[in-house]
Amino acid sequence: MASTALTWGTLPAGLIALPGVYQPQGDTRLLAQALAQEPLGPGADVLEIGTGTGALAIQAARRGAGVTAVDVSWRAVVTARLNAVRRRLPVRVVHGDFAAAVIGSRFDLVISNPPYVPAPGSGLPVRGPERAWDAGPDGRAVIDRICTSAPALLHPGGVLLMVHSGMCGAQETVDRLTARGLVTEVTARACVPWGPVLRSRRAWLQQQGLTTEAGELEELVVIRAQSL
Repeated sequence: MASTALTWGTLPAGLIALPGVYQPQGDTRLLAQALAQEPLGPGADVLEIGTGTGALAIQAARRGAGVTAVDVSWRAVVTARLNAVRRRLPVRVVHGDFAAAVIGSRFDLVISNPPYVPAPGSGLPVRGPERAWDAGPDGRAVIDRICTSAPALLHPGGVLLMVHSGMCGAQETVDRLTARGLVTEVTARACVPWGPVLRSRRAWLQQQGLTTEAGELEELVVIRAQSL
């Protein structure tokens, strides 16, 4: 599959972000393109896991969807609420872990740009901006939880769209979701230059076999999984 050219597409302009809140970058743009291709009608129920500034939640709400956005960071929750209110969009923004925040609810579309950067240490950060990207030694701590929860979150025919780094293993994500009964494929790929976080971990990433000495480009993938 050829890489996709990254553009801002339908992401809202003029987003505000409190200090420490993850701002839209290449992964957000790629997921926004995938979201724009979904036949999302008025009244659809949408969940965004890890909303950050609320950019993707706002994109969905503009199309008439009923949107619930979840984030573990209070700063992200406040930021997303402010951005939605400024646009007079009825986005419901909830603080907490996604599994507990929407227990018992099902959605037509679930979108997520989860933490996926491989990081030393077995635990996840409990505070600070690193919560938006650090995801354990293989980068899959949150990805795997979403894979496990996806069938219970989706209406029949519902779709999960998730973006993450190729370092985390796109095929493993496809396999996990397929094993849970979802029709799954990689629908988009793009390469972006390393940011400061990856550059700061070059030696460790090389030790883990996740990159080569010459590596300076990160592959991003969008996984689409549909419930039967």
